[in-house]
Amino acid sequence: MSLAKALGYNESDRLLLVNADDYGLCHAVNLSAQELLEKGVISSATLMMPCAWAREAALWSAERPNLDVGIHFTFTSEWEPYKWGPVTRHADVSSLVTNEGYFPADTKTFELQADSEQVRIELISQIERALALGMAPSHADNHMGSLYGLQTGKHFMAEVLDVCAEYGLPFRLPRYITTEPGQVAPPEMEEQARQVASLADSKGVVILDYLIGLPFRLQEGETYDSFKSAMKEVLTGLQPGVTELIIHPSLASDELNVFHLEPEKRDMEHRLFQDEEIKKCLEDEGIRLIRWSELRKLQRERAGKSQ
Repeated sequence: MSLAKALGYNESDRLLLVNADDYGLCHAVNLSAQELLEKGVISSATLMMPCAWAREAALWSAERPNLDVGIHFTFTSEWEPYKWGPVTRHADVSSLVTNEGYFPADTKTFELQADSEQVRIELISQIERALALGMAPSHADNHMGSLYGLQTGKHFMAEVLDVCAEYGLPFRLPRYITTEPGQVAPPEMEEQARQVASLADSKGVVILDYLIGLPFRLQEGETYDSFKSAMKEVLTGLQPGVTELIIHPSLASDELNVFHLEPEKRDMEHRLFQDEEIKKCLEDEGIRLIRWSELRKLQRERAGKSQ
């Protein structure tokens, strides 16, 4: 049975999850995600528990269980002026950090040095920190793709899927990789995606059909209007089934300018799904915005767990 049908939709329906990554990164990002969630123009956000503003984000989310907020499993710290490290306090996670005690800046370094058992410990710690702050996470995904083995082939999917199965959380993982506009995963990952999807099925973890997004960085000559046009092209090319679209919205602010290389692009992403043209595109294409909590409900029902 297809995921769409298992969720109660038709096989031919085009179902879209729009997720705001990097919630908790800073106050400007938090305000953006919260505004978009309250307006109902995105499906969910995912929270970086190691970051300085994660507590504010988690407490806000705990007070609004009707809004979907998941865990953005974080094992890299990419900005030079602003760093973070593990939330684990009472176990050895030394293979996950630099000499300064922060997560490495890039995924290749992380993949090469990380011990799989220490990854598992930190995955659990990040979820438990969210639970301790009163959250009921809707799902999980991964910051910068550090857990997928994209750089060296050394991935941590078994650990991720075990933890997600234990906590009843669906996970951002595409079952299919296509050549349609906006594909996040490279075509050469198709065989690995197939294998990991099979592993997810065996562990009872619900995953996506497709995963899409547009470039994180501002492209040469890119304007808000050209970015909007590119998004329309991506949306009109959606396949039947369940697709997640990744965005990284933020309010434009001095705070973001201090450390972030792409404040203009973040502001574009904050505006985009509030734009009447994008709303009309979704309506005209018959694309239905759904929520990760629907996938969580399906996963927990299959496992015989209470909601």
